[in-house]
Amino acid sequence: MPTTLQIVATVLFGLALIHTFSTKFFEHLAHTQPRHAGLWHLLGEVEVVFGFWALVLMVCMFALDGKAQATAYLDSRNFTEPLFVFAIMVVAGTRPVLQMAGGLVDGATRFMPLPRGMANYFLLLAFVPLLGSFITEPAAMTLAAMMLRDRLFSQAVSNRLKYATLGILFVNISIGGTMTPFAAPPVLMVAAKWNWDLMYMVTHFGWKAALAVVINASLATVLFRKELLQLAPPAAADAARVPVMVIAVHLLFLVGVVVFAHHPAVFVGLLLFFLGFTTAYQRHQDPLILREALLVAFFLGGLVVLGGQQQWWLQELLLKMDADAVFFGATALTAITDNAALTYLGSLVEGLSEEFKQALVAGAVTGGGLTVIANAPNPAGVSILRGRFDEGAISPLGLLLGALPPTLVAVLAFRLL
Repeated sequence: MPTTLQIVATVLFGLALIHTFSTKFFEHLAHTQPRHAGLWHLLGEVEVVFGFWALVLMVCMFALDGKAQATAYLDSRNFTEPLFVFAIMVVAGTRPVLQMAGGLVDGATRFMPLPRGMANYFLLLAFVPLLGSFITEPAAMTLAAMMLRDRLFSQAVSNRLKYATLGILFVNISIGGTMTPFAAPPVLMVAAKWNWDLMYMVTHFGWKAALAVVINASLATVLFRKELLQLAPPAAADAARVPVMVIAVHLLFLVGVVVFAHHPAVFVGLLLFFLGFTTAYQRHQDPLILREALLVAFFLGGLVVLGGQQQWWLQELLLKMDADAVFFGATALTAITDNAALTYLGSLVEGLSEEFKQALVAGAVTGGGLTVIANAPNPAGVSILRGRFDEGAISPLGLLLGALPPTLVAVLAFRLL
């Protein structure tokens, strides 16, 4: 039987989910009731939602179990992922890294037998998400979202194109990181314990994911070709080109953060040195996305605190399923909880069949684009892109509808191939 605290935590988790799907409503109130706009804007910040309800949980925990138990629970939580996402967003979202990534995309565009706007769009939804298997999914999300913001969402495009693009981006990022055992959070949670190495990931997940990513990007490019053909070419950057040596140093910091992703003391130290370097060469920098990265880290930290009390029902639910049921169950459950949390719970269970393990991870990454909380990098994409949507907020229903078709493609790839 669940404890009183577990029941309270589950109720609060449900309220946080409802709040997540209501942020656009609060943003609308901020515009219609300007007297309390500050409060409505705060409640409309999707990145604040889980941190806010995690605070409520901790207040309840202090009241029910006392200071010692509450602080012990906090100390038992692993906040490495929120810290890593903060660090990688700050480094990846800099002008030198974006110029390099943009140069790669523009160079590849010239070799594609498509008009420039269509080729650019295809590469941002296919090449960059697959790059996430090597630079990690949060870094790929940051790069793709910032380039889409500047090249596509800054122009007069339809809401239909915006939400379809957002859904495909989230799904492709979620599955595009499965070619390696270290880039996708749900894979990272289980790879070491289940002995899944690079070859295993490529042969069981990677090639299927790559095919689904390419199909999703191709279908969107064809479907929206009329709008894409009308896009203005990317504007030339006002700032001077960044020297090659400065780009190289940024890439070294980026690689360092990725390599030491499991060691907060190392990658946070590298981030501090990186901040010093950007200050020394400020003329080659745009303002760092510190606020956006902090909000995303706050969101993920709240999810860690709230999610830690959901094991009592999630694990029992998963263990009642066979391989087919767990795939579709994980895909659906991912929409209401972080996919890494699902695979982590699976890693705690001994004696699972290989078929069950593969189905659990495949389902978790397949559903990673359905909601903002489904995959750790999604809040980063929302933070970067939401200003380009009506009233500065992304509709959860719009995201869900945009993500359903590419999710179906991923389902077919993982279950039929």
